[in-house]
Amino acid sequence: MRTWHVIVLASLIGSASAAVAQQYHVADVTSARNDNVAQLKPVTVAFSDKSGGDVADANLDLIRFDDWATKHSIEKKYLALFPAYVEPVLVKVEVGKPEEGGAKPEVQKLYVYIAQARFILDQAPGAVDLSRYVTLDFLSRIDPAIKHKLITAANVVPFTDEAGVGNQNPDRKWCTGRQTLICIQSTYALEGKIPLGITLVNKLRESAKKISDHIDFQSEFSQLAPADIDQPGLQQLTLLDTPISGALEQNIFYVNQIMKFGKFLAVFQTNPNDPSRTVVTAFMTLAIDANVFDKKKDFEKVPVLRNLVPAEVLMGKSSFNAGNSISAGLPQYARNEITTIAGILESGAAK
Repeated sequence: MRTWHVIVLASLIGSASAAVAQQYHVADVTSARNDNVAQLKPVTVAFSDKSGGDVADANLDLIRFDDWATKHSIEKKYLALFPAYVEPVLVKVEVGKPEEGGAKPEVQKLYVYIAQARFILDQAPGAVDLSRYVTLDFLSRIDPAIKHKLITAANVVPFTDEAGVGNQNPDRKWCTGRQTLICIQSTYALEGKIPLGITLVNKLRESAKKISDHIDFQSEFSQLAPADIDQPGLQQLTLLDTPISGALEQNIFYVNQIMKFGKFLAVFQTNPNDPSRTVVTAFMTLAIDANVFDKKKDFEKVPVLRNLVPAEVLMGKSSFNAGNSISAGLPQYARNEITTIAGILESGAAK
């Protein structure tokens, strides 16, 4: 009898572990939202992040923000920090000139990285309670390398410095106005050889402004209420006309360096071929200051830093890339984030 109990217990534990640990794998496609849902395989994330002919650089899968806004207006509307977002105007005081008359307005040019993905949950839309996932624990499990803590709307930055200007939401104050929402302060320590390279860069450069070996950012993470969901508009975004049952959204509205803003959006819809299952179309958008790409020549002058060119590190094309988080490069980071989210959602293992 005891042996039987042990066998049954082991079986139950094994089944539970398998459910929690179920790992989705990536299938790279030309356009995830154009992929036929009927042909999407179980436990598979259809993923794409290529901008095609719109790339700002032949070696980098990025699009200029103004090209994105003009040519892909639906994407820009829902995947920018807020629908009316434009490249901000910075006012810089030129060195050696008096304050009066020395301030020079300058548009902060941005490049955008956009990843799109689609996967199927073996759950009916009505069975997926998204409010269970709006927690600090959920975010921590997606990427343990990023450390989070809860803050309140009162702790949100004032958006007065160069990193923050232009990022204040005109429609509502960040971290307010939604019923199911958390406000987060996050820190990510760059990994591998990158911190050592940054130390060397800071010693060699003349600028008083030093590069940090960590990325600090503030964001809000929420479940969109039915009133916040634009059914026709989001159906245009996902290219799927079935009812939208819900959405999860993270808006990264302040980053201390390199990136200007970020957004994650996951839209949950009825599977057109099987109403007992849910189709999830997920997007990740990261806007990067174009000045980052102007530093290539400076880095190439120093032999030991030739592989630390910021743009190449960001896009995962450097020998300095490391780990599974941001230091791995944005393409790998996006794949890891979305496949992990898919696995957690499929297992229903929210805490």
